[in-house]
Amino acid sequence: MSVEGMSEADVANELMRLARAINRANKLYHAEDAPEIPDAEYDALVRRNAELEAAFPHLVRADSPTNAVGHEVSASPLSKVAHEVRMMSLDNAFSDEEVAEFVARVRRFLALPDDELVQFTVEDKIDGLSCSLRYEHGKLVRAATRGDGQVGEDVTANVAHIDGIPHELEWRQTRLGNSPPPRVFEIRGEVYMEKVAFRALNKRLIDEARAQAEAKGEAFDDSKVRQFANPRNAAAGALRQKDPTVTASRPLKFFAHGWGVLTEPVAETQYDTMRVVEQLGLRVSSLLKRAHSLEAMLDHYYAIASQRASLPFEIDGVVYKVDRLDWQQRLGFVAKAPRWALAHKFPAERAETTLEAIDIQVGRTGKLTPVGRLKPVLVGGVTVTNVTLHNRDEIGRLGVRVGDRVVLQRAGDVIPQVVENLTRDEPRDPYHFPDHCPECGSEAVAEEGEVDVRCTGGLICPAQRTERLRHFVSRAALDIEGLGEKTIAEFFALGWLESPADIYRLRQRRDEIVGREGWKDKSVDNLLMAIEAKRQPDAARLLFGLGIRHVGAVTARDLLKRFVTLPKLRAVVERAHAPFASTKQAAEASDALSPDVLEARAELLSIDGVGPVVVEALADFFHESHNVAVWDDLLSEVSPPDYVVETRHSEVSGKTVVFTGKLETMSRDEAKAQAEALGARAAGAVSAKTDLIVAGSGAGSKLKRAAELGIEVIDEAAWADIVRNAG
Repeated sequence: MSVEGMSEADVANELMRLARAINRANKLYHAEDAPEIPDAEYDALVRRNAELEAAFPHLVRADSPTNAVGHEVSASPLSKVAHEVRMMSLDNAFSDEEVAEFVARVRRFLALPDDELVQFTVEDKIDGLSCSLRYEHGKLVRAATRGDGQVGEDVTANVAHIDGIPHELEWRQTRLGNSPPPRVFEIRGEVYMEKVAFRALNKRLIDEARAQAEAKGEAFDDSKVRQFANPRNAAAGALRQKDPTVTASRPLKFFAHGWGVLTEPVAETQYDTMRVVEQLGLRVSSLLKRAHSLEAMLDHYYAIASQRASLPFEIDGVVYKVDRLDWQQRLGFVAKAPRWALAHKFPAERAETTLEAIDIQVGRTGKLTPVGRLKPVLVGGVTVTNVTLHNRDEIGRLGVRVGDRVVLQRAGDVIPQVVENLTRDEPRDPYHFPDHCPECGSEAVAEEGEVDVRCTGGLICPAQRTERLRHFVSRAALDIEGLGEKTIAEFFALGWLESPADIYRLRQRRDEIVGREGWKDKSVDNLLMAIEAKRQPDAARLLFGLGIRHVGAVTARDLLKRFVTLPKLRAVVERAHAPFASTKQAAEASDALSPDVLEARAELLSIDGVGPVVVEALADFFHESHNVAVWDDLLSEVSPPDYVVETRHSEVSGKTVVFTGKLETMSRDEAKAQAEALGARAAGAVSAKTDLIVAGSGAGSKLKRAAELGIEVIDEAAWADIVRNAG
């Protein structure tokens, strides 16, 4: 949607979604070395965020990714290191026109006359892990990753094993060798792994896994071996090891491209300083050169791009920097990037191949994802055999069928995707997306407004069972202590846990559990006692634990407040079964429905917070015979008492309360439970029906919506007073 056509509320909501998506991507890429979206998609999110913030500066969020560099270091055995000079990131350009604007912007900022020459350095942008090397009096004393730009991880012991990082600078080899080295010279660059070494590492991982399988007499499947997705991830994983010998076993290298702390200048320009760095014994790009004009900058960009495939390492663009250091100092920085530098990204590489098959994979949430099986093709130095086709709508958009010739692109040089179907006009049978789950045979449907098709099998679907079981025993649901993800996976693999009811039958396997590694009499008895303590579970928690789509903890409580028991709820839902996707559709179809269906549906819809989508989800659940079998089996093992909410009279009794932001003294679930105990309804969204908002730190767009509607807003302390003073 164009910015011009958006309301402030729409912009605020989109900025919230963008902040979450970008911050999550930053964490996965920088802190966990496990990106889940391609660079091109990430860049698009960042550009959209910048566009909205520029048009609506008063809506910029406190957690805006505009001000973030990388991500704070995750929980790690490596110690943290504060950077004396912040390690910045770079702004990106994707077209020649954006580079031209960058040059013009530099000239405007410096107020240069038209005939004043501005010189830039141009070099390849290597795709590695940023690392800072601190030399004091010429000797290496510390190495650190970038982290969030302000705090990184100490990898000093690890870089000792990296090719291209000297322990002592070869100061006498420089043109400044007659003077003492700078007291501090912090050299920055990228740790990387060459393409050949990367492929060899993945091959070694497969060979080791094969040898282990053969030693155990097990069948070997190389598709299940966890390999590195790209050289950057391999380098990051090797550098951030607690054990330096692991780093030493991986063939890493280092390229220098800049510096941080430099107590005594060694040159007056970027280019000359990097030449000194090279003389000190560090590797500097052989493609680094000066450019005296925009045309020369772009010429070198395209020259580097033409060499990309033949380079021994991965690059994803070119970096331009103002050459004069005094001008760099005048230009300074914006929130997270220098004004004097720009990264000019390459477009994704493409190749043609044949789509040989389309398989359906079922995820742990029931989503059916089509995966294209390809005739192997080399794209950007990596052989690609599989590609996600995302969903049913994407298959329709591309018109792909088995046998088609397709154009493949490694978006951001990481995740392959189909961008074009070259043979869509050829006569060929269309691909029919399945309407039943290939794993369990249950119906597969897409709700109104959603593109994803999901299996309705829920707890009986093998692809979903372990995740559904984990949810069932989670703190917000049955809260069974000792039955964690690892234990569920272990018992599931043994065939002991296939449905929630099986949890309560584990007591029959006590002796078998005790005999397993890691289990003792006491730990087994503690687990079984925790399970037995939930033989009479809270009915709302039990309903929530079943993982019915759109039935969250609050909705489950709202339903049980009305129907008191689970059998009564089921009876009404089964009477209401007649799938519909919207209130409008239901109204149009109402003449064809029986009075009994209409009555049951009206009873459900009369519950505050329960709409057609919830009713449809409940009806679909009980319409599936597999789910009914799971339900009946579970209720043969447990006896939830009638659901009765004991409330105290308070000033919020009968009102609707929304909690937003980060609560410091309690969890969100605890806050909602407090509200219900005071006779209020805890809602998740702000609407005209909202009476009160309790705002914690970092509250965002909901406060703006509250101001528009004139809704009272209080802080967490004021809410605590209401709870304390309730009758």
